[in-house]
Amino acid sequence: MQQEPHDYHYMEVALQQAALAPHRGEVPIGAVLVHDHKVIAVGHNYREISQDPTAHAEMIVIRKAAEWLHTWRLNETTLYVTLEPCPMCAGAIVQSRIARLVFGAWDPKAGACGSILDIPAERRLNHRVQVMGGLLERESRELLQEFFRAKRSVFSESSPPKPAS
Repeated sequence: MQQEPHDYHYMEVALQQAALAPHRGEVPIGAVLVHDHKVIAVGHNYREISQDPTAHAEMIVIRKAAEWLHTWRLNETTLYVTLEPCPMCAGAIVQSRIARLVFGAWDPKAGACGSILDIPAERRLNHRVQVMGGLLERESRELLQEFFRAKRSVFSESSPPKPAS
């Protein structure tokens, strides 16, 4: 898929959303949904806040956009997300008929848009999504790495001291 002129701008908006998440105890993944060059939904992960396993950034913005457009068919939209979507989110992207997906960091552990699985390209499904991965990949990956580095640091500081041998 070819990069479009505004892709960097919208991915930066997704990165801004991702940067908000750690302040709420959430993994820094942000998403933005665009229709006719207009941002119609933004969000980040809300799994911890809502205790909802489906509250991924992608799912949040898909729900908001469907409400805003008054339809579940999100044709002619582009989803920008800072991490390659998981199988659940990739399925929702296909089911909602999103036209394009642009993401930042690849996810070698749970990615379903080319890393482990490639749901958007599955020919047996009734809709295919144009996918471009790796846009602002370094910035997206660094946000995640810093978050988990800080989490490990807090965890190791709060662990009881190990007994001397």
